[in-house]
Amino acid sequence: MPMRRARRNGVARGFITGRSSERTNSFSCWYCDWKIFSFNEHLYFFGQRYARFLHNWMTVGVAFSVISLFSITVILFWEAAAVFHLHSWRFGLKDIPLSLFWGTAPSVLGLSISIMDFAVVAFSTVVSVTFHELGHAVAASSEGVPIEYVAIFLALVFPGALVAFNNDLLQALSNFASLRIYCAGIWHNAVFCAVCGLALHLLPLTLHPLYIHGENAMVLGISPSSPLSAYLSRGDVILSVDGENICSPLELKEKLVHRNGHDGKGYCVTNALLEESKSVSVLDGNFSCSDGHAAFSGLPCVNSSSSFEISYKEHGGHLKENKYCLSPEKVVKLGKCGEGWGVTGSLKKLCSCSENESCMTPLLNPGISWLEISYAKPYSSDCFQQRRNTSLVDPDPVYGSNPCGVGTFVYVGDKFRFAHSMRLSSYRPRWMHLSWSMDIPATLENILVCAYRVSAALAALNSLPVFFLDGEYILYTALHYINWLNPRKRRRAAKVLLIGGTTLSVIAFSRLIYFTYHSVSYSAGIGLL
Repeated sequence: MPMRRARRNGVARGFITGRSSERTNSFSCWYCDWKIFSFNEHLYFFGQRYARFLHNWMTVGVAFSVISLFSITVILFWEAAAVFHLHSWRFGLKDIPLSLFWGTAPSVLGLSISIMDFAVVAFSTVVSVTFHELGHAVAASSEGVPIEYVAIFLALVFPGALVAFNNDLLQALSNFASLRIYCAGIWHNAVFCAVCGLALHLLPLTLHPLYIHGENAMVLGISPSSPLSAYLSRGDVILSVDGENICSPLELKEKLVHRNGHDGKGYCVTNALLEESKSVSVLDGNFSCSDGHAAFSGLPCVNSSSSFEISYKEHGGHLKENKYCLSPEKVVKLGKCGEGWGVTGSLKKLCSCSENESCMTPLLNPGISWLEISYAKPYSSDCFQQRRNTSLVDPDPVYGSNPCGVGTFVYVGDKFRFAHSMRLSSYRPRWMHLSWSMDIPATLENILVCAYRVSAALAALNSLPVFFLDGEYILYTALHYINWLNPRKRRRAAKVLLIGGTTLSVIAFSRLIYFTYHSVSYSAGIGLL
């Protein structure tokens, strides 16, 4: 977050501008900065050359920033009233992810933030802060206020930047000219958010010549502690989950959220296999089997004429204690029944088995799901060698005429842990020889998303009516347009509003951190962590 220092009447106050002729850097145990003077003339020349256009451009920024300041102030007061139970309807600040203010968050369980993730956050922060400060600098130059220096600083562990101006010339400007300078940072952060959003929207079209987007989710990383690592690895493609095609990581998570337990998924198990099965042990209401087997029970199907269904009807619709321990590797190869399967691809909604089969559904303990995952390994070394030895030329390594490494396995466990134990991408290379570049689209996507979040956070924070942020100067200057306020009342009103805004902002951020902490704790309780 950028920080700037200002001197007004010999008293250090504010966040926007500063005046200093020192050409040395500052160092202390909690603060250090690096002053840069080489951009002064270039920025001033640019601002003076395009002054008319910049005046109009920054005027739009004034309108946007004042509306943002007013809107955020109303939200803060409304949320504070809800905290004190003055009303029950809220804007939903507790639903805002805290990662919006940090830029990113680890999304793969068991995988710590990598050097690349840290580099993305640092790069996004530097670019967002640069746009913020560049807005102030260009706005000041267009008003004829020269720049004294640009500084990059580190306060404790928080990076930032500042632009110092000639304070005497700044104080001589009209109120609206000052507003154009004060609001420029917020306005440029908002514009940068729009640019990142547009670039993110156009990214599939930009990468279309080299990458396929939105057909399947490709694995970029997987937690070594996850049981999925025994089946999936980097470069594998998830084709379907429970018979439903998976086109993107977001689609996978959305489908898992709406699934509960087995969801009526069943398999047509032959009576001979049932006779060979083992009995199910029940301990404290939990079902267990030995030797890697899973517990199954009969699932009634109205179209089935199996002996199980007849037995079901004869007992008045109450299930008998028909529980079996079956091998998932064998069961997954059998036909499907029940209403819990997807309808995409070759799978249909089936609820019937032959006369010598019974529809069996897995018995699951609370919080456990049964997921059948189909996958392909198109970029593995074995598949690459196999394609080199064949005369067929497949432009698509997944859906070509010679698909390789296709398989199916069953995941029994927490569905949220399943979704968060992998790092997925909705992009995959068009050709096998481009497999080395499979991280590029995800990295670009991460940079755009992270830059959008950091820039939005800077715009929102500087729109708050609090001390030491741009909102302080916007609020103080805007009060000059209230004619019935004399200078003394104006300073008093600004102080009261800033104290109130700072207090309400602290309350809002405390609630945000509180709900985020409890959300993480709840996720840990259900197996997310």
